[in-house]
Amino acid sequence: MNRLSRGERAAIIRALVEGNSLRSVTRITGHSINTVSKLLVDLGAAATLFQDTALRDLPATRIECDEIWAFCYAKQRNVPEEHLFEWGYGDVWTYVALDPDTKLVCTWLVGRRDGPDADMFLRDLARRLRNRVQLTTDGHNPYLEAVEAAFHGEIDYAMLIKEYGQDPNEARRFSPPVVLAERVKVVAGTPDPTKISTSYVERQNLTMRMGMRRFTRLTNAFSKKVENHAAAVALHFLYMNFARPHKALANPYPRTPAMAAGLADHVWTCEEIAGLLD
Repeated sequence: MNRLSRGERAAIIRALVEGNSLRSVTRITGHSINTVSKLLVDLGAAATLFQDTALRDLPATRIECDEIWAFCYAKQRNVPEEHLFEWGYGDVWTYVALDPDTKLVCTWLVGRRDGPDADMFLRDLARRLRNRVQLTTDGHNPYLEAVEAAFHGEIDYAMLIKEYGQDPNEARRFSPPVVLAERVKVVAGTPDPTKISTSYVERQNLTMRMGMRRFTRLTNAFSKKVENHAAAVALHFLYMNFARPHKALANPYPRTPAMAAGLADHVWTCEEIAGLLD
C-alpha cells in the first residue's frame, strides 16, 4: 500500500466511486485486486473516522431516514447452516439520515434491520444535530421506541407509511413494486404536513445503488465480506458529502452538501480523499 502514490490512490478512488467493481478497477488502473481491496478497506476506516469527527453540530432543521437492503456472502435463503444468524452472512441493511435542504448524509449505520441497530442509529443522529428537527421515517416499527429514546420528545416526528404492490395493468417481472397508497402517522410534536416526505432519502438510495457496484440488483456484484461492504459505504458517503457537487446546490456556484452545511469551503478532490491515509 505504501508504494502507491497519492495520484495512484486517487485514480483507484475515482473508479470506485463511479460504481465500478473491484475487478473492473483492477483492469482500469492496472493494480492487483489485493491492492485495490486493501486500499478500499483502509480508505473506509479513514473516511469513517473523518466523518465521525466532521459531521457534528449540524444545522439541519429536518431529516429524512430510510434503510436500504443488500446482502453479504450469500442471500439469506442460501446462507450455509453453520453461518445462520451470524453477522455478515445474508441480509445487511444500511440506515441513512439525510438533510433534504443541504443534501448532506448526516450519519449512517450498516447493520441489521432490528430494534438495537435502529436505536443505535437514532441516538447517533441525535448527538450530531444542533437544532430541534422535523423527522420523517418509513413505517419500520422499531423507529417508534428508538426516536423516543434518542430525542426524549424534543422532536417533530411523523411516519410516512407506504403500501406496495404490483401494478395490475403492467407486467413488471424485474421492476420494483409500485406504491399503491400512502398514509401519514404523526408520532410526536407538530410536524409540518407539507414537509412530511422520504422522497429525498429514497432518491439518495438510488444513488447508492448506482454508485456502489455491490448494491446493484440482479447481478453477482455483492460483497463477500461485510467489512468491505461497510468500507465502500463510508467511502461513498465521503465522496457524496465532500467531493461531488450537487445539482440542486448549484446557485450561486457549484457546491457539495458539506459546503452547503458549512463543513467545507471547497469541493474536495479525489487526491484530498486519498490524502486522508497520509
